[in-house]
Amino acid sequence: MVNREFTVENDPRILFGKRLAKIRKELGWTQEGLAIESGIARSYLSGIERGKRNIALINIYKLAQTLKIPVKELVDI
Repeated sequence: MVNREFTVENDPRILFGKRLAKIRKELGWTQEGLAIESGIARSYLSGIERGKRNIALINIYKLAQTLKIPVKELVDI
């Protein structure tokens, strides 16, 4: 049976959001800049980074393309 109970420590939305924010900052991007270049609304991007949004695969791909990194680098949580 699959565990459907997520905690702060294992929620994939939170882990993904933290990873995205870390990579974005390391590469010198602001949320605003990444939002504009990727075509993803800044408020939505903020929600992703806070683990409040369940990001679609197509948006993960857009972010990876914009950041010029492999998709697997974003999802390696």
